[in-house]
Amino acid sequence: MKKSSVLFALVAAGLATSVYAAEPTAFNVQQLVKLNKLHSAAVSNDGKTMVYGVKVVDDKGEANSDLYLLDLSDKNAKPKQLTSAAGTEHDVSFSPDGKSIYFLASRTGSSQLYQLALNGGEAIAVTDLPLDINGYKLSNDGKQLVMTLRVFPECKDLACSKEMFTAEAERKSTGRLYKQLMVRHWDTWEDHARNHLFVASLDGEKVTTAIDVTAGRDTETPPKPFSGMEEVTFTADGKFVVYSAKAPSNDQAWTTNYDLWQVPVAGGETVNLTPDNKAWDSQPTYSADGRYLAYLAMTKPGYEADRNRIMLRDNVTGQEKEVAPLWDRSPSSINFSADGRTLYVTAQDLGQVTLFEVNTQFGDVRPIYNQGSNSLIAVANNKLFFQKSTLVEPGDVYSVTLEGERLTQLTDVNKDKLANITFGEFEQFNFKGWNDETVHGYWIKPVNYEEGKKYPIAYLVHGGPQGSFGNSFSSRWNAQLWAGAGYGVVMVDFHGSTGYGQAFTDSIGKDWGGKPLEDLKKGMAAVTTQQPWLDASNACALGGSYGGYMMNWFQGKWNDGFKCLVDHAGLFDMRSMYYVTEELWFPEYEFGGPYDQNKELYEKFNPANYVENWKTPMLVIHGEKDYRVPYGQGLAAFTLMQRKGIPSELLVFPDENHWILNQDNLQLWYKNVLGWMDRWTAK
Repeated sequence: MKKSSVLFALVAAGLATSVYAAEPTAFNVQQLVKLNKLHSAAVSNDGKTMVYGVKVVDDKGEANSDLYLLDLSDKNAKPKQLTSAAGTEHDVSFSPDGKSIYFLASRTGSSQLYQLALNGGEAIAVTDLPLDINGYKLSNDGKQLVMTLRVFPECKDLACSKEMFTAEAERKSTGRLYKQLMVRHWDTWEDHARNHLFVASLDGEKVTTAIDVTAGRDTETPPKPFSGMEEVTFTADGKFVVYSAKAPSNDQAWTTNYDLWQVPVAGGETVNLTPDNKAWDSQPTYSADGRYLAYLAMTKPGYEADRNRIMLRDNVTGQEKEVAPLWDRSPSSINFSADGRTLYVTAQDLGQVTLFEVNTQFGDVRPIYNQGSNSLIAVANNKLFFQKSTLVEPGDVYSVTLEGERLTQLTDVNKDKLANITFGEFEQFNFKGWNDETVHGYWIKPVNYEEGKKYPIAYLVHGGPQGSFGNSFSSRWNAQLWAGAGYGVVMVDFHGSTGYGQAFTDSIGKDWGGKPLEDLKKGMAAVTTQQPWLDASNACALGGSYGGYMMNWFQGKWNDGFKCLVDHAGLFDMRSMYYVTEELWFPEYEFGGPYDQNKELYEKFNPANYVENWKTPMLVIHGEKDYRVPYGQGLAAFTLMQRKGIPSELLVFPDENHWILNQDNLQLWYKNVLGWMDRWTAK
C-alpha cells in the first residue's frame, strides 16, 4: 500500500490527525465521491468487540478498503487496523466464541471465505471452491456454513457449472434462446444460471466441496437483484436451512409469491413453511433457543409495497400469530433479544428510519431511537448497535441502550473530510395535501444562506413511487449537493410515500397522476409561504424513475410551474413501458392488471397522451442497461421535444442501469444537471 493510502486509512479510522487543513467549502460532487464509506460492521456476541470495514478514497481518487477492530469495553480505545491486503474484505461475521472473524475476499482471483484470529496472525482461506461465494452465514455453533453460489441447476457439481460458464464466455455465437419470462432483470440478461445454497462443515479442513441443498430447483436463492443472506438462516439446532424464494413456475415475472422453505443441511425434501400466504414472505429469523420463528409477511399478492407484518411461529405448539397487528408501520429488518421475548426492528417512520422494540407476547411497540436513517447491526450486551446517516452525516456506527439512553458514536470515518465541508441547514415541514391530509417534506437552505435574499428552488421528486426522500445521506441523489450549488432544496413525501402508514402508501395505487400531483402543487405553495426565502417563480424540478415519470406528467399537467425539468429514467409511454419492463407484477398491481385488460387506466395517466401541452425545457438522462425503465422511454421524450422545438438535451450512459453507480459518471451527471439548472434559473 502507498504511504499516502496508509495515511488516509489511518485518518479514516481515527488513528491520525488531519493530513491537510483547508477552508470549509460548500459540498460538491467531487467531495461526495471521495468520502470514506463504512461497511460490513459486525459485533461479537458479548458486545465487547466490533469489526468494520472502511473504503478510503484518497485525494487522487484511488480507493483502498481494510478492516478495523474496536475494543468496545474501553471507551478510550482507538481502532486497530486488521488487514492491509489489496482488495476489499466484506461480509464480516464473528465466530461464536468471539476469538476470530470470517469475511469474504477475492485474494486468489475468486471470492472465498477467510478466517482471521483476533490475537494475531494472517487470515486463512477457509474455502477453495471453483466458483465465487456471493454470501454466507454461520450456524449458531459455528460448525456449519451456508453459502450462495451462482450455478447451473442442471449441473451435479460445481466443476460442471464452472465449465459451463467458461464455455458460455468462449462461444462464438451470441444468440440467446428463451422459452419464458423473465428474460432480463434490472441490468442483466438471463443466462439460465441460478443462485443456489450450499452447506459445508467447518471442521478445520479447507472446504473444497459443499452440498447443494437447493439442487434441481429452478429458483433464485436469495432472490435477485437486491436480496442477500438476510433471506437465509440455519435453524437454531443447525439441522435445517430456511430460506425465502419463489417456487419454480412460469409466472416469475408477474408474481410476488415468495415463500419460506425448509431443507435438511444434508439436502433432501424441501418443505414449504408458508404455503397459505400467496404474497411475499421474507427474512426468517429464529430465537436463540429455536422455539420461535419470526418472519415478515405481506398479504396482497403482486404488491411489492404492501405492509410487512411481523409473524411469529411457536415451533413447540405450532401456533402462529401476527405480532402488533395494529401497528401501522412496515418493518424492514427483525432481530430477537437474547431471551426471545422481544424483537428489535427497523421501519420507516415520518421521514426517519427508526429503531423499535416490539413485545412478542402483547404486541406493544416502543420507539428506541428515531433520528436519521438507521440500520441495525447487532443486539448485544444490553445495547443496540446500528449504522446511522442523516442529511448531513454520511454514515457511522452508534450504540444506544435498550431503553434508548446513552447514545454513543463509535466511529467517525469522515471526521477529517467533513471538517472541510459546509452543509445547508435543513428542517422537516408539513402541510395539508390531498383531501386536507397531512403531508410531510424537507427543505434545505443553500450554503452561505443570507437573510433577506431569495433563492432558486431545486424541487426533488422521489421515485418508487412508494419511496421517500427522508433524513438520510445518499451517494447518488444527495440533496446537499443542490444546497452546495446555491439552491434551496424542497422534497415532498407525497401520497404514496412510505413511512406514514399503509393507507397513505396504498393511496397512489391506480392514481399515479392524481393525489401525488395535487400534493406536489400544494407542497410548493405551502413551503414557499412558510419559507419566503424560497423563490417559487424561479424553480426547477427533477426526479428519477417515478420521479422522472412525474417530470413528464408535469409537462402535460403543470407546464407553468417550473423554469426547467430534469427527467432521469422516467416513464413516458405507459403502453410501451408495460411491454418492455421486466417485473410485470409492478405495473399490473399499480394499474389493476395487464395493459390489455385495463387500457383505460394506463392511458388516463400516460404522459404520452398530453404531449400537446409540453413546453418546459427538459434534460433527459438514461442508462442503456436500465431494464426496469428501458432507455427507449427517455429517447421517446427527447425525440418529442426535439421535434416540437422545446429546448432539450439527452445524456446517455451506455454502462449504467436504473442508477448512476460509476463515480466518474456521477460527476458528469451532476455537471450536466447543475449546468442545465443554472442556465434556466439564471442565478
